[in-house]
Amino acid sequence: MKHRLTALTALVLAGLAAGCARDAGTDAQSGAEPAPAAASKVLNVYNWSDYIAEDTIANFEKETGIKVTYDVFDSNEVLEAKLMSGNTGYDIVVPSLTFLSRQIQAGVFQELDKSRFANYANLDPEFMALLAQNDPGNGHAIPYLWGTTGIGYNVAKVREALGEDAPVDSWALVFEPENLAKLKGCGVAFLDTPSEIIPPVLRYLGEEPNSFDEAVIQKAVDRLAQLRPSITYFHSSQYINDLANGDICVTIGWSGDIIQAQARAEEAGKGVEISYVIPKEGAPMWFDMLAIPKGARNVDNAYLFLDYLMRPEVMAGVQNYVAYASANQAALPMVDEAILNDPGIYPTEEAKAGLFTLAVLPPEVDRLFTRHWTTLKTGQ
Repeated sequence: MKHRLTALTALVLAGLAAGCARDAGTDAQSGAEPAPAAASKVLNVYNWSDYIAEDTIANFEKETGIKVTYDVFDSNEVLEAKLMSGNTGYDIVVPSLTFLSRQIQAGVFQELDKSRFANYANLDPEFMALLAQNDPGNGHAIPYLWGTTGIGYNVAKVREALGEDAPVDSWALVFEPENLAKLKGCGVAFLDTPSEIIPPVLRYLGEEPNSFDEAVIQKAVDRLAQLRPSITYFHSSQYINDLANGDICVTIGWSGDIIQAQARAEEAGKGVEISYVIPKEGAPMWFDMLAIPKGARNVDNAYLFLDYLMRPEVMAGVQNYVAYASANQAALPMVDEAILNDPGIYPTEEAKAGLFTLAVLPPEVDRLFTRHWTTLKTGQ
């Protein structure tokens, strides 16, 4: 699996996106699960927080008369816990590719009837062939958006703390204890997901980022323990507004989230300058997928919504709002030039060379990650 994922990265980066998920504002566990549908004109969606355009749901509801209950999460672990516990009450969910792969093996998703999609041809065939390595025949999901995990930082505050020579192009900025200790005073946030923090730590330490070797993983855990006193909080969405407002000065976060924080800071006009960087040592890239759980009650409506999202104008609207890349090649002419030309969204050739996908974690490694992460956060 590790080799297949590496090949996937290389092929995606070589031929994707004609020259070329997850934002803040709300908590992952956003209220109670939706009640079972009592009528046919309803749809229950569970997506990453602030990961859709402002008008996407409203436009779909107006066109179809279907009432959408739209709940959000901000980590794959939260979604997976719901999926594995049984009937979620949702008709569409959005796992990342590596989580989707093992969830398919667990039998939690329905197989897709592609004949029900009028807009399926808008998806990039090369992209779909590559994703099929984790979802055979693209049988269970369609791609939504993709991006990278890197560093977002407040330019002025980081310079003030570390000087003009601050290593802002490197994981050293956040993975060297002495640097993070100097940044502690202006606020440091890490994503609250071990599957996207441990691998880049290993890469920075010169190890295989997708290693399943407990001794190798322990090296990342030991480094994180050294960093822990300087980390203000772990959260996978709060950092966006905090970065935009100047409440923190550095975060490990998702590309589009940080670019959205950048836009919010510019709109606020308070002089907060935010930058996003893919560290030179390499960084994770990921793909978020749309799938229908086996327990879905409103399957017909789910198909309508998935097909709606595959319309070029709809997906372009999503991309322009959330600042992520997509696999919808027909949407590219409608995507803002600023999005297409942003190296934080569509990486440069140099950055592409260092990107890697995340491995599908076997259960024993997943449990190991979770145990270490709980100890890191709580000290217990």
